[in-house]
Amino acid sequence: MYSSFNNWVRLQLNTKASNLMDQYRVFGNPIAQSKSPFIHQQFALQTKQSLNYQSELVELGKFDVAIKSLIATEGKGANVTAPFKEQAFALCDELSERAKLAGAVNTLTFSEGIIYGDTTDGIGLVTDLLNHKVQLRNSRILLLGAGGAAKGVVQSLLEQSPKSLTIANRTLSKAQAIIQHYPDNTISALTFADTEHLTFDVIINATSVGLSGASLPIANQTIKSSVACYDMVYGREQTDFLKQAKNLGVAQVIDGLGMLVGQAAASFQIWTGINPDVDPVLAALRAQLT
Repeated sequence: MYSSFNNWVRLQLNTKASNLMDQYRVFGNPIAQSKSPFIHQQFALQTKQSLNYQSELVELGKFDVAIKSLIATEGKGANVTAPFKEQAFALCDELSERAKLAGAVNTLTFSEGIIYGDTTDGIGLVTDLLNHKVQLRNSRILLLGAGGAAKGVVQSLLEQSPKSLTIANRTLSKAQAIIQHYPDNTISALTFADTEHLTFDVIINATSVGLSGASLPIANQTIKSSVACYDMVYGREQTDFLKQAKNLGVAQVIDGLGMLVGQAAASFQIWTGINPDVDPVLAALRAQLT
């Protein structure tokens, strides 16, 4: 389906291979809320890199046109957010193992006539958890949700050698579909209700309920006071999931702002070969939320 598109891409990239390609974008719809331009501009200042990173609203059905336009203006890479991650996946000539398993891409690199796709969400999540001193190795991890957010982090979590990784979802078949990609006996699928009498060390919310304000369909018994609770969503106030955990005596509750900065840092490193310092950028973003 995309063979003619990719042939065009190779021609453009080969033509411009000798030029400095320092144009970057983040594509999405909506996109006005994106913090990515601020984050990458801060990384560039910090590491003395010359790059132009901007957000761009893409009309539905026009994603391939946006990629063509960026490549034509000597674009070097792009981040991709909803709802285009699956389309980005389909346009790639080469994919990282993480991206193949996730079935979606959030980081595109244009180089030597190819489009290379990766997903850095899992790296961002794991990095943030470790920065908060959350023990992942030999831990019992509960991942809530079976959508794109969950798919994008499973491989990175498994790489931390947990004792178990349980994916819970309202519709069991969706969770089961994820674990079929991982021939690993440490990963399992359950419904939300099935988690009630189990014990976990880390609970990660990868559902969208943090955006809607709805309550997570898991029992209070699942959220023990000793567990570390993480929500991929962030905002000025704690999400309902983190408030629920706090009310149940959980001491360690963490929102997803650090994951956002961490996944951006991983993309920046893919493009530049430089690993930026996330702490000052995270502090600046946190200050903007207060």
